Amino acid sequence: MNPFITRAMTTRAELRASLDTILAAAEGEQRSNLTEAEESEYRRLLDEIGVLDARIAELQEAEAREARAAAHAAGVNPATGGAVVRREPLTYERTNRRSSYFRDLGLAHVGGDGEARERLQRHRAEMDVEMPRREARLDAEFRAGMASLSEGERRAAFERRDISRTDGAGGEFVPPLWILDEFAELARAGRPFVNRVRRIPLPGGTDSISIPRITTGTQTQPQTADNAAVQETDMVTTSVTCPVRTVAGQQDVALQLLEQSPIMFDEVVFTDLTADYNARLDVQALNGSGSSGQIQGILGLSGTNAITYTDASPTVPELFPKGADALSQVATNRLRPADHWVMHPRRWYWMTAALDANSRPLVVPVANGPYMAQGIAQGVESEGPVGIWHGLPVILDPNHPVTLGAGTEDRIIGSKMSDHILFEGQLRTRALPEVLSGTLTVRLQVYAYVAWTAGRFPAATSIIAGTGLIAPTF
Repeated sequence: MNPFITRAMTTRAELRASLDTILAAAEGEQRSNLTEAEESEYRRLLDEIGVLDARIAELQEAEAREARAAAHAAGVNPATGGAVVRREPLTYERTNRRSSYFRDLGLAHVGGDGEARERLQRHRAEMDVEMPRREARLDAEFRAGMASLSEGERRAAFERRDISRTDGAGGEFVPPLWILDEFAELARAGRPFVNRVRRIPLPGGTDSISIPRITTGTQTQPQTADNAAVQETDMVTTSVTCPVRTVAGQQDVALQLLEQSPIMFDEVVFTDLTADYNARLDVQALNGSGSSGQIQGILGLSGTNAITYTDASPTVPELFPKGADALSQVATNRLRPADHWVMHPRRWYWMTAALDANSRPLVVPVANGPYMAQGIAQGVESEGPVGIWHGLPVILDPNHPVTLGAGTEDRIIGSKMSDHILFEGQLRTRALPEVLSGTLTVRLQVYAYVAWTAGRFPAATSIIAGTGLIAPTF
C-alpha cells in the first residue's frame, strides 16, 4: 500500500480513538451531553477526519489508476487476468470532429433528429460514469479549501435555504468533459483579479454562505497580585453573508446553422460565452453593486482603507507616497501585509512613461536594473502580472472601471488577496427550442452559480482614489 495512504489511515485511526475517548468520558460520568470544550474538540476532530477521508479517497483512486494503467500497458485485465479492452472514446471529445454537442443538443430538441438524440443519451450514460469521478475530485478540493479556513470559519459556514435551488435542476445537460476542462482553462484568463483570490468550489443546494468573523476579541492582562481577578473580555462575533448569484448568457442560433455548418459550433459558442462569463465575473468582483442580482464588488465595500490623491496635474512621484500610505494602512489595520496591487493598464503604462529630471524612466525595465527606481517593469502585458511597485506584484486588469469619481477616474487597489473568497460552481448548458420555434431558432444558454466576499477583512484592502487618477496623458 502507498505509504502516504498508510500514514493517513494511521492518523485517522488516532483521531477516531480520540473521538471515542471523548464519548467514553461523557458516558462514564453518565452525562447525556458533551461539555462546551468537549463539543468544540469533537467537532474539530470530525473536521480533520473529513479532510483525511477525502485525501485517502484521492490517494486510493490515484493508486488504483496507476494499477489499471500498468495492467493495461501489459495488455492484462486487472480484474480477470484476461485480455483488456482498451478505452472507448467518449461520444463528445475535442479530437472527435464528427460529433458536435451543441449541434446535437439543438437538433434533438428542434429537428427531432433521432441520431442526435441517441448520441445525447449515450453521452448522458457516459457522464453517469465520468461525473462522479469529477465530483469526487471537486469535493476533495472543496474539503481542502475549507480546511484552509479557521475552525470558527468552518463551523456553521453554510447557511442552507431554498433547497429546491439545486445545481443541475431544470432539464439541462452536463457539457462534455473536454468543454468543462476548457472552462477551467479559460477561467485562468480574462479575470486577473478573481484569479488571485482564494477559490473554493461552490457546493450544490446552497443559496447563501455565512462566514463568521470576530469583531471584538478576548483580552489578557498582567494579574495585579496573587489570587487577584484575571482579565475577562467577552468575544463579540458577527458574520459575513455571501448570497449565491447566477451569472448566465445565451445565444440564439438558426437551426440551419446547426444543421449545415461545417465547423464545430461547440467551440464558437462556448468559447465566446465563457470569455464573457470570465470578464463579467471579474467586473462584478471589482465593482458590483451588491444589489439587483450583483455581487458586492471590492471598490464599493464598506470598511476598506481610503487613500485620496487629489491633483489637477498628477505625477508619478506625487503618487508614490500614496502607495506607501496604502500599504501602511493595511499593515496597521489588518496587521498583515498586502501582497498585490491591482490597477488598470492605462495607470501602469502612465507610470512607466514618467521620467526623472535626467530623462530616465521612473519605472525601469527589469533588464536595466534599478537606479533610484520607483518601480520595475517585468514585461509588456495587457492583463496579469506586469511588474513591481513598492515591492509588490502589479496585476493589470482591463476590467477595472475607468469612469469613477469625476467621470474619468480609475482606482488603485492594494490588498491581501488571500483574505477574499470566491465560491464558484460548474458551468451548465441548456437548449431551449420552444422559445423561438416559430422561426426555426434554438436558444443555447450557459450559466453558473457563484458567491463572493471581500468583507471578511475589509481592512485588508486599501483603495487609492481621487482626481489624481483621471484619464492619463502621455
